[in-house]
This record gives sequence, structure tokens and C-alpha cells, in this order.
Amino acid sequence: MKSLVSLVVVPRERFSSARESLESIYANTDLRFELIYVDARSPPYVRRYLQVAAVKYGFKLLRTERYLMQNQARNIGLAETDTRYVVFLDNDVIVSPGWLGPLVECAEQTGASVVGPITCIGRPEEEIIHVAGGRLHVLVGAKGKRLDDEMLHLNERLSDVRGQLERQQCDLVEFHCMLVRRELFDRLGPFDERIINTKDHIDFCITVDRGGGAIYFEPRSCITHVPPWVRFTPSDLPYYLLRWSDEWARATLRHFNEKWGLEDEDEERMAGWIAPHRRVIFESIEKRFRSAVLRQYLGRPMALGIARALEVLVTPVARSQADSPRKGQ
Repeated sequence: MKSLVSLVVVPRERFSSARESLESIYANTDLRFELIYVDARSPPYVRRYLQVAAVKYGFKLLRTERYLMQNQARNIGLAETDTRYVVFLDNDVIVSPGWLGPLVECAEQTGASVVGPITCIGRPEEEIIHVAGGRLHVLVGAKGKRLDDEMLHLNERLSDVRGQLERQQCDLVEFHCMLVRRELFDRLGPFDERIINTKDHIDFCITVDRGGGAIYFEPRSCITHVPPWVRFTPSDLPYYLLRWSDEWARATLRHFNEKWGLEDEDEERMAGWIAPHRRVIFESIEKRFRSAVLRQYLGRPMALGIARALEVLVTPVARSQADSPRKGQ
């Protein structure tokens, strides 16, 4: 019997959670599925694990020796699918038992083009909500229009609000886990690969909305995004710094704003949400330096300076090992 669903797993920002994430899929998924795993230049220990796992579980492993940004990787995986639904998952997501069935049921019962679950953040047992559906607000100022995205129930504890959550149509769901009706791509085309490293979910959800599709939030499904402050290894550093680089963020925002007729993002606003992603790693590296043998010789400013110097050295090397962003739709 043919599966209704293909799962496409792509790198988000690092590789150290790949094993835990993949094992959770095979332990906790309640429906028959096909899996396509896009491995973009993962470090050797992850590559070896995925090669063994692909034989064990029988999934299709697609590896490139170049770093890919998410929309590039999603398009590669999408091209291998022919099921009614495709679920895009990040490689740092832990799925909860019975997560897939409710997403498919929601799509089948409502005709939704896109469905998203409760997305928690941190360790699964903490059940801290990252997003439970989202809203887009158009703000008009002196310089023109801009978008404000609202993440519903952000940072609330799931046990406190579970009774309030209902299936509903919404403006946004995130790519940590997103079910999409496969035929949608026949009408709208593939993911836009000029959306390099941010706002990819907003860009896609606007495209779906303007293409006449409906987006739903389904609270009976829950997954957890495991962020870098929970798990990070030194081998994650090149891809992580590239993923959140200012250069690629500027290029993404420039294209996004031109595409949707929005005002330009200024440097201060961009720094307000790109820099914190890198700061998480700077602080992690800084703590490693302080706890090392030479900690008595390294004060916090010097250690943090060393960590930031790594960005200057590592990011250009990582960029040379990445596929250049290509024009998508």
C-alpha cells in the first residue's frame, strides 16, 4: 500500500542533533511514511551514522559535499516525492508520539494546503511552546509597509494552555515541522532559493495564501525544536555561522522586501534578530574557554573576543564550501 506522506528532513543550523531527531521519527510516528533525508556536508560522524541508518530503516539518503541552505535542501528532497502530502522537518526536531496522524487528518478534513503542529523549544520534557500557530500583521509607516509576525503562545508552558488550543486557520506555521499538500507545488512552483537564511516560513505562507491555499494549526500534534543551547559541538560551528551570517541575511531581506513590496529592513532591526543567534554560540565558546586550563589567564572580554574572532575566520571558509544561492520561483 502506497504511503500518503513523505517526510523530507533537511539541515536547519547544525548537525549534532541529527541522530536523536531521526530516531524519534522512527520511534514515534503513527502512520506509514516514506522518508527522504537531505544531508548537506554533515561532519564525518554524522555522515557515518546516516549511512548506517539509511540501510537499517530503508530511507533515501541524499548527500551533498556542499553546505545547503534550507530552501535549497527542501527543493532537492521535494523532487524525490510523489505522495499526497509532504512533511518538511528540520534535523534538530524531536517528534512526540502520534504526531503525524493529526496533521494528515486535519488536511483531509479541512482541505488545508498547509498544516503545522504545536512546536515546543528546548528539551521535550520541558514543554515550552515556541509557536502554536501564527498571525501576520501589516504595519504602515512613513517609509512604507512592513510585516510583523506574531507567534501565538510564545514561551508559555504547554500544560497551562493545552485546554485553550483548538484547530484553527492561521496565517503562519513554521518550517520546524510543516505538512504541505504536494499538488500545491505544481501550481506555485518550488521554494524560492533566494530566501537564503531567514523568513522562509513567512515567504512560503504568504505565497500559499495568495495562491488561494488555507493554512491550519493542529494542536493534537506536537514536536520540539532542540536549540543550540541544549546541544552544540565544535563541528557544528562552520555551518551555524554561515547559516546566520549578516551577509546572507542582508541578501535575503533585500529579496524578500522587493518581492512583497515592503520597506527595507534597517541594520539595527536586522541585528536585533540575527545577531542573537550567533551570540548563543559566542557565549557557549566563551564558557568553554573560561573552563579550560587557561581560564585564570582569560577574562570574559578576552574570551568573548576570541569567540567572535572565530566568526571572522570560519564564516568565509564555510561560505566557500556552500552552494551559491540560486534564483527559485
